Amino acid sequence: MAKLDRLQSVELRDIWSNEATDFTPWLAEEENLTLLGETLGMEFELEGQELNVGNFRADILCRNTEDDSRVLIENQLEQTNHAHLGQILTYAAGLDAHTVIWIAREFREEHRAAFDRQNEITDERFRYFGIEIKVWQIGDSARAPQFEIVSSPNDWSRTVSWETQRVENNNISESQLLRKKFWTKLRDHMIQRGSPVKLKKPTFYADHDFGMGTSNFTLAARQNSKDNFIAAIFVTRKTDAKRNFNLLEKQRQEIEKEFGEPLKWEKRPDYKESQILLEKKGTDPTDETDWPNQHEWLASKLELFDKVFRPRIKALNAGDWEPPEDDNGE
Repeated sequence: MAKLDRLQSVELRDIWSNEATDFTPWLAEEENLTLLGETLGMEFELEGQELNVGNFRADILCRNTEDDSRVLIENQLEQTNHAHLGQILTYAAGLDAHTVIWIAREFREEHRAAFDRQNEITDERFRYFGIEIKVWQIGDSARAPQFEIVSSPNDWSRTVSWETQRVENNNISESQLLRKKFWTKLRDHMIQRGSPVKLKKPTFYADHDFGMGTSNFTLAARQNSKDNFIAAIFVTRKTDAKRNFNLLEKQRQEIEKEFGEPLKWEKRPDYKESQILLEKKGTDPTDETDWPNQHEWLASKLELFDKVFRPRIKALNAGDWEPPEDDNGE
């Protein structure tokens, strides 16, 4: 039999001697924010470190790329204490953060209970996560960090309560319920196949977004029962949406070669967003018997979009776009 060894706990201060100068910069690195995001099923875009809030300084501020809301991250390499709890509530209000993440070596029971209570009494727009960080090593191997969730929102109970209220008020149609069921089944399918594309909580809408690691871009899936089609979509957003679209369109031949088929490029000059998409026509998203085929198609195309565009958007610089002389600059 193969010889097995044991995981050994590593003292956090042996890795990061100082929270502000060691741990916070480490966590703010893209690969470590990605690790934290994978633990929570979210994607983060860094906004800043050590931000002034009155006479205090918040450790890290990010954007949740799914909905562009702010995420506050407060670090503590020791056991949680009352001082940090008070600071966190102050920072969240001052920075208009919808998600609060408190990372510590160990959570005291009363602080875990405080976060649990916050999740119970606030609406679903606001979320509080308590995270314990551990570092492990096997023998002389490299050391590996681990984020362990000790307090989190009970999204299921919130959703049930909210949907029950809407049903009682006759605010949810059968078509909306069917759309949410469609997205729920798609999420289950993608989780089962181990997809790198992460879905947020299913909604009642015809379009469903997926994060790309930055709020300037997003992936989306669409179901249209009126015109009988489904679609996988890459979206450029915000101020530089048109410039980024133009830069990507210059790579159109190379991009479509990677896809193995032509894409639909829509600059949409009258809208803030531009999009690149693939459509599967002649497909009825209300036909539940065909959902396995539709979900397989969507999953494979969304994963291809993510694979092709994610490395490209990291290299994009909207300032590189030089419009023709007769162009309006967009």
